[in-house]
Amino acid sequence: MESYESSGGGPESEEPVVIPYTELSEDALRGVLESFVLREGTEYGERDVSLDQKVEQVTGQLKRGEAQIVFDPGTETIDIVVVKSGRASPRG
Repeated sequence: MESYESSGGGPESEEPVVIPYTELSEDALRGVLESFVLREGTEYGERDVSLDQKVEQVTGQLKRGEAQIVFDPGTETIDIVVVKSGRASPRG
């Protein structure tokens, strides 16, 4: 399992870059969150959980510092990763 750390590198850097959720517009953040919860595959048990509820849960994780938004310049993709011991690791 890979670990991600914030890098201060610019576009020439191939290291993943942590993007503070507060730096995204409301619409961009919602798009990232919806894309993530629709593909992340978490089972919520017998109880149905709406898209809005899932987005709120992940938003809470971002606000509490339990998750981070990470941009990978090599693949030009954005993901949300769980933070463990000051580091983030991919979910899934």
